[in-house]
Amino acid sequence: MNTKLKKIAIKPIALLIFGIALGVLGGYLLFPSGADNRGEATQGETAESTSEKEKKPLYWVAPMDANYRRDQPGKSPMGMDLVPVYEDEISSQGGGKDYGEGAVSIAPHVINNLGVRTAIAKKASLVHQINTLGVVQYDQDSIVHIHPRVAGWVEQLFVKAAGDQVKAEQPLYTLYSPELVNAQEEFLIALNRANVASTANAQASKSFPNNSLVKAAKARLSALHLSESFIERLTKSRQVQQNVTFYAPKSGVINNLKIREGFYVEPGNTLMSIGDLSSVWVEAQVLESDASFITIGNNVSMSLDFLPGQTWEGEVDYIYPTLRADNRTLRARLKFTNPNEQLKPNMYAQVTIDATPSEPTVNVPLSAVIRTGLQDRVVLALGDGQFKSVAVSLGQVSGEQVAILDGLGAGIEAGDEVVISAQFLIDSESSVSSDFMRMSSMAGDTAATATVNGIVNAIVYADIRADVDAEEGNAQRVINISRKAIEKWQRPATTMDFMVSDNLDLSAVKSGDKVRFTFEIRAGDFVVTEITAIDASEASQ
Repeated sequence: MNTKLKKIAIKPIALLIFGIALGVLGGYLLFPSGADNRGEATQGETAESTSEKEKKPLYWVAPMDANYRRDQPGKSPMGMDLVPVYEDEISSQGGGKDYGEGAVSIAPHVINNLGVRTAIAKKASLVHQINTLGVVQYDQDSIVHIHPRVAGWVEQLFVKAAGDQVKAEQPLYTLYSPELVNAQEEFLIALNRANVASTANAQASKSFPNNSLVKAAKARLSALHLSESFIERLTKSRQVQQNVTFYAPKSGVINNLKIREGFYVEPGNTLMSIGDLSSVWVEAQVLESDASFITIGNNVSMSLDFLPGQTWEGEVDYIYPTLRADNRTLRARLKFTNPNEQLKPNMYAQVTIDATPSEPTVNVPLSAVIRTGLQDRVVLALGDGQFKSVAVSLGQVSGEQVAILDGLGAGIEAGDEVVISAQFLIDSESSVSSDFMRMSSMAGDTAATATVNGIVNAIVYADIRADVDAEEGNAQRVINISRKAIEKWQRPATTMDFMVSDNLDLSAVKSGDKVRFTFEIRAGDFVVTEITAIDASEASQ
């Protein structure tokens, strides 16, 4: 009984398995290639999607001149292959409405990899610092020059060399002079006569004014630089001194010593000078471009290799009215106190002059400026990964900051972010489509036309249609010319292909001729409208 029940239970399960197997087999029989068809459909959809997404160039441009555009591949005027430009590239270069032409988009991870750093433009007054060299000199206002008032011989010299320190009233030299001897004798004669007159009667005193003679003789001794003490001793001793000693009028340092014992001297000779080192002058030379920044009273700091680590503070004392003709520099006189007399004449000094603060300007770090020789540019960080290179005009430079006089195009204002690292890479990309002044954007006939000299290298006839001969007049004429520089466009000399205007006759021009020609810019093409052969003298112009 149990065995029969088991057999009855197994039959439904077997029937179910058999039905499933039969269904699968029927499916393969009815649709033998279903799986492959589904795979082909998937591949077809992928291929169709790829085809739809395939990028198509909008136009082709010259690698070295983005203004040279063509609708199909070819060669640039310099012989290089044209580069295709796609729509997504234009949008990434800043053709958007927000930032105008020249703006570029950079992904955040690329910005991080490039190491882009920015700084904020600030509005403030700059203190222009002028760094230059100077030479320490005596304070000329305190120098005393020693001259004799009479001719004579130097009998004794108490100072032996330049640089000797002297004190006020210290003896300098002893002089024998017949004129000094005569002056002393006249003074003594006047004194003797005055004594005789004092014992005579009043009538004799009126007829012989001895007091006036004494005053005149004494005044002559003073005029010959004899001191009051010497005259007093002479009055008391009544003895003529053959050798007279002269003394230092002030304390200082002997400079420019030009005598020795036994020298014969005259009133026109400078015997020596005495300089005071309590204060010194420093003569600094300022470049002509910095001359307008300094005024009398500007603060000055100075350091010397003689005493490293020490700094002296002074001021601009005088500005000379003329420039030196040999090196085109302006001389400025600086004044410093020298209490310990550490500053010595003829020392070289490093000088920093703090010029008068300027009017407030928009300032950026000096490292943000890109100098190209013809134009200065700064890359602005516009936010959201957008950057744009703008042309600027630079003003005063102070340390690591530079003033922006104005900004061309977008301009720069206080609070703007400027790129201070990796800006050269961004600038090169932004400049391709930037709104800087280019030949293609020059307005008017004058700006879009140029006349220049050159040499014809070749004249080529390129057929527009392959089945038309050049003789039928349906050929495009191209002339290759090595032209000179175009100054008004700031374009250097180069060799390039020019299109030839349809109505221009080239029969009088051949390869190798020196020519003067005029060309225009028409939709990116350089078209020669006039051409004339010239001689060698005209070609050099």
